[in-house]
Amino acid sequence: MDDSSESVSVDVEMVSLGGKECLVKTSKGSVSVFVCGDQEKPALITYPDVALNYMSCFQGLFFCSDAASLLLHNFCIYHIDAPGHELGAAVISSDIPLLSVDDLAEQVREVLDFFGLKEVLCLGVTAGAYILTLFATKYKERVLGLILVSPVCKAPSWTEWLYNKVLLNLLYFYGMCGVFKECLLQRYFSKVLLALLGCFPLPLWISSTLTFPTGT
Repeated sequence: MDDSSESVSVDVEMVSLGGKECLVKTSKGSVSVFVCGDQEKPALITYPDVALNYMSCFQGLFFCSDAASLLLHNFCIYHIDAPGHELGAAVISSDIPLLSVDDLAEQVREVLDFFGLKEVLCLGVTAGAYILTLFATKYKERVLGLILVSPVCKAPSWTEWLYNKVLLNLLYFYGMCGVFKECLLQRYFSKVLLALLGCFPLPLWISSTLTFPTGT
């Protein structure tokens, strides 16, 4: 490939999840929940990161047919989308008050009550991981376990706040530019992994400790 900045299209067979979408009315507004699997099986709930829905956040997991079949064989999966993040969501009016993370955690409890779920396993990514952690803190007896990916556990510093403001302006004025993509990669992946993938140079003190298998 001559230009490393070009996007690469990869044909991947999408796993059919089946299932159905439910609109659950809560005290803080309606929540979209996509349910797939046998509801008689143990429940696994998922919660995506900010600006993502269950499809954009977790579809990579279900691209792998082995992982998908293993999950669906053992669990009924309840994909919870934050208000306004579901597929085909309408623009939320500015007159509607914003929900706090505590409100979102309380919505999770109301979703469980709606489906009659007493105990669940939780899978959350970044902001979703934080919301499920709050839920688990409030309702310990209802959580069998937590699977957290890059959880956010504290308030952002002023430096991080400014950094995020710059990113938002980049996205608004320039779209998914190269700088914005690099920032997203650094957020979700470690420097070591990015270096191994060829995105960034690997620090000398790390590269000297790594060994790679050679072909025969």
